[in-house]
Amino acid sequence: MADFSFHIHLVEDEERLSSILKVYLEKEGWKVTVFNNAEDALNYIHDGVHLWILDIMLPGISGFDLIKKIKENNSEQPVIFISARDRDLDKIQGLEMGSDDYLTKPFLPKELVIRTKKLLHRIYGQGLKSHLIEVSGYKFDINRRKVFDKEMQEIDLTMKEFDVVLFLLENINVAKQREEILTTVWGESYVGSTRAVDDVIRRVRKKLPRLNLETLYGAGYRIVS
Repeated sequence: MADFSFHIHLVEDEERLSSILKVYLEKEGWKVTVFNNAEDALNYIHDGVHLWILDIMLPGISGFDLIKKIKENNSEQPVIFISARDRDLDKIQGLEMGSDDYLTKPFLPKELVIRTKKLLHRIYGQGLKSHLIEVSGYKFDINRRKVFDKEMQEIDLTMKEFDVVLFLLENINVAKQREEILTTVWGESYVGSTRAVDDVIRRVRKKLPRLNLETLYGAGYRIVS
């Protein structure tokens, strides 16, 4: 098995189907996170996953609405639609909104695996291509969610630490308020104070002492290039 693992977000409200698809996809060595509705998935659009697989007919927010949010966050993130609606108009609309493939239910799970494998290979080649951002002497590998110092020694960040840094890097030189960071990284359903943001910022500064991470009183935090 390769020394990397693609991370896939699967959004499907039919729990039996999502469980079956998860098993098949994970057999390929990929990490799969399942969401049974778009509202839960929205809390994780900043996770830097490599592929989204979306059902169109979801309870509440539809797959069409969800892909808009995904593409607003990262226009290059690949998406496969799966749907029971076998209408040409839906397929065209999905492609126009940025989907890379469209699979009509019912389908064999193996067909989704094959299409997923082909798409990942086309987008990422033989492995994960590094998307490096260099700031303050650190290299941030966005696709692999890793951080390296000048000697390319990896610096271990937790998921929340990396998510906060990634959000600030996506908005570099722009101050972001604690409330906005909390909503983006922890999700709108999070119940707690903004102190959670301050705690993560404190840990990031300890691990990345050269990072120009500023506090703007009354305005929040920003990373300066």
